[in-house]
Amino acid sequence: MVPVILLASPGQGAQTPGFLKPWLEVPGVTDRLGWWSAVTGLDLVRYGTTADAEEIRDTAVAQPLLVAAALAAYEALYADGSGPDAVAGHSVGELAAAAIAGVLSPEAALVLVRERGRAMAEAATAAETGMTAVLGGDPGEVLAAIDKHGLTPANVNGAGQVVAAGTVERLRRFQEEPPEKARLRPLSVAGAFHTEHMAPAVDVLRRLAPGAPVADPGRTLIQNRDGAVVDSGRDFVARLVEQVSAPVRWDACMATMSGLGVTAIIELPPAGTLAGLARRELKGVELVALKSPDDLDKARELIKAHSA
Repeated sequence: MVPVILLASPGQGAQTPGFLKPWLEVPGVTDRLGWWSAVTGLDLVRYGTTADAEEIRDTAVAQPLLVAAALAAYEALYADGSGPDAVAGHSVGELAAAAIAGVLSPEAALVLVRERGRAMAEAATAAETGMTAVLGGDPGEVLAAIDKHGLTPANVNGAGQVVAAGTVERLRRFQEEPPEKARLRPLSVAGAFHTEHMAPAVDVLRRLAPGAPVADPGRTLIQNRDGAVVDSGRDFVARLVEQVSAPVRWDACMATMSGLGVTAIIELPPAGTLAGLARRELKGVELVALKSPDDLDKARELIKAHSA
């Protein structure tokens, strides 16, 4: 079997106060974050180190912060200029994945995520909406219950996890009548992402994205809509735009990883969620959650062990 290393970039909700603080000790990271702060119009260093949970919950802040964090850690991990065999991102993490694959420059990715975050935050103000994680239960019964209550399965994450999204009132009724043997956990997000409620944000990005400088991917790039490997950079960016109001099929992405023969996955910061899903779904795949610079040596050892 030929080893295949995949980098995974997490989505919104993974951020925690101060998660970037230890990364500032890595040479070059503070400088990169300073430059990317100018690109995004946000003080990414402050948001990643001293801002509180409510500040970084703001969609317009969280999304650029997550992409910048993933890219900074990627550059630290592959300081020699090499890279992984494959890459995938969950929701907003796809912007980081696009940059790692060479579809977008880091700056272009950050401009798009800046506008994406602003547009999604604005769309979320139109109605009181939210998201609730559904853990466990029979998959068919879970999806049927979500549909019964007029909600959308916004994230089908695999490993027994689905995220329902829609209006707060419908989520409340869903909470009162949960699927059998399932646990429901409301998520700390500002709106019903990856649903019809985000249509205004899609319109904004449709106008902006065609002018972005785009190249075809230089490594295997998996997309959220259906787990497809996308060979066209322009197609990938178009998919990113439409994905804002369409469900994330991380279960399909993991199925593609299995089909590609992925042998190792490194999750970029703020890491943990995607590695946890892979641990339950992709048996035998070696994992490193890159939570802090202390994990860099472990990740480099994994890379060395899985290099063809």
